Amino acid sequence: MSVLRTPESRFEGLPGYPFAPHYTEIDAGDGVGTRLRVHYLDERPADPARESGETVLLLHGEPSWSFLYRHVIPPLVKAGHRCVAPDLVGFGKSDKPADRFEYTYQSHVDWLAETVFDRLDLRDITMVCQDWGGLLGLRLVGEHQDRFRRVVATNTSFPTGDQDLGGSFALWLQLSQRSNPFDIGQVVDRGTVSDLDPAVLAAYNAPFPDESYLAGARQFPLLVPIAPFDEAAPANRLAWDALGTLQIPFLCAFSDKDYGVGGGDRVFREHVPGAAGQPHVTIANAGHFVQEDQGAALAVIVDEFIRSTR
Repeated sequence: MSVLRTPESRFEGLPGYPFAPHYTEIDAGDGVGTRLRVHYLDERPADPARESGETVLLLHGEPSWSFLYRHVIPPLVKAGHRCVAPDLVGFGKSDKPADRFEYTYQSHVDWLAETVFDRLDLRDITMVCQDWGGLLGLRLVGEHQDRFRRVVATNTSFPTGDQDLGGSFALWLQLSQRSNPFDIGQVVDRGTVSDLDPAVLAAYNAPFPDESYLAGARQFPLLVPIAPFDEAAPANRLAWDALGTLQIPFLCAFSDKDYGVGGGDRVFREHVPGAAGQPHVTIANAGHFVQEDQGAALAVIVDEFIRSTR
């Protein structure tokens, strides 16, 4: 496996991102012992006496990275919670396999599971997942229910290959494969209600110095199960069945102006037992990347959910 690593100089002076980097190494899964360096944020109150004892796992999706959570982390830490935000392999400061076919749905699940469970040993997790953060994180919840205490799903879905994903997804498939250049900052900007500052757009592009670093971002849309015989469909069906027995508190906090999975919260509210009776919320004036438009509001929702379900 050929692996690329974005130079640190690309991440200097990022706006609103003062967090200390943390790294761990995981098995690339190529059968010859290649290791992948995974970056993650690990923020908690400076005073141990103010710690709530709660761990919040913040999972980003396509094509963003932990920079997306820069407005969410500080208020959650101020509320006493530990916040862990990894960069998925192929994104952010994490290593990037150069061959796009090294990225499979299963490899992403395995990489994230090793990071979160085997390396960081997170338990009693409150998971906040958006976009592909849900496609991966909800697989982990379905397969490792004992590791999780509660879930907050925002602007995500969990396809099993048995649903019609609609015209918006079909358009995204085309754009993600044919755009040249594939401007990641522009993708995020189109998925927000607010107009992003040029420095913020540059930060979203920072992990990708040139096209060779974009293999994961290009491949992710093609990994979404769109047919019953898709490679990931059987495992996702099993996880979806497991989510149908999930009793831990499950909150939907979707945006009112999400171009991608608008209204997708209904399937979770109807399918997951732990979603029954929860104070599901629609976040006003926010697009697909709710963390950009209403990050502080999302943090309040997460904190209140934690406190109401302890």
